[in-house]
Amino acid sequence: MVTRQSAPLGAPTWIDLSTSDPERAQQFYGTVFGWRFENSGPEYGGYVTASVDGRVVAGLMRNDPQWNAPDAWTTYLHTADADATVAAATAAGASNCVGVMDIPAKGRMAMLTDITNGFFGIWQPGGHDGFAVFNEAGAPTYHQLTTTDYARSLDFYRTVFSWNTETVSDTEEFRYSTANFDGEALVGVMDGSAFLPAGAPSVWSTFFGSDDVDKSIELIVANGGSVLRAAEDTPYGRLAAVADPTGAEFNLSSLPG
Repeated sequence: MVTRQSAPLGAPTWIDLSTSDPERAQQFYGTVFGWRFENSGPEYGGYVTASVDGRVVAGLMRNDPQWNAPDAWTTYLHTADADATVAAATAAGASNCVGVMDIPAKGRMAMLTDITNGFFGIWQPGGHDGFAVFNEAGAPTYHQLTTTDYARSLDFYRTVFSWNTETVSDTEEFRYSTANFDGEALVGVMDGSAFLPAGAPSVWSTFFGSDDVDKSIELIVANGGSVLRAAEDTPYGRLAAVADPTGAEFNLSSLPG
């Protein structure tokens, strides 16, 4: 199992699911990924933490209808100073959706939409260091921003989070860069302007590792989920896009052999 103490600054450090049916979500992800769950209690609003082999991997919370938002996964980027990051992000064109909040004995967080309306969070650890397992079955392996404005997105995240980016491809058919941390590509930025609907926001997505992507898809469908993009072999492994029973989207990725 690949474990770590914390993510590099500016990299994804935590993910959580806003769901209209937390009980069903626990059944679904427990079956598909083997997650175990612990309710943090009323002090934390009933927030549920998921673990793989005793290592925290994700969070789940109830989607409040007042938010008027679909069920979805959220990616949080690591910051050493949430207030400074919010200030830098808003100066660079972001909107601050949820101001900086103290989470007792855990850390500090805020929610933002970037310059192309991509929704994401920031997390300043203060007892909770983020997901402790990655690049394993049932754990995050990669994160991707599909953006409506490729150049502006890259400029934004370079400015606010000091991303070191590398161009993978720069053609009309496929324009893509990675953000590299300590020599490892942990984030991808894809130009989605040719296929995202007009007026749509940019979208952050999480890839979860699977020992057998096709078998994971069978479990997903059998437990009420759906397939958005069928499994296919790519230079980056076998990939698929799926959704859970209430429509929250995520991706599957095979693990290195």
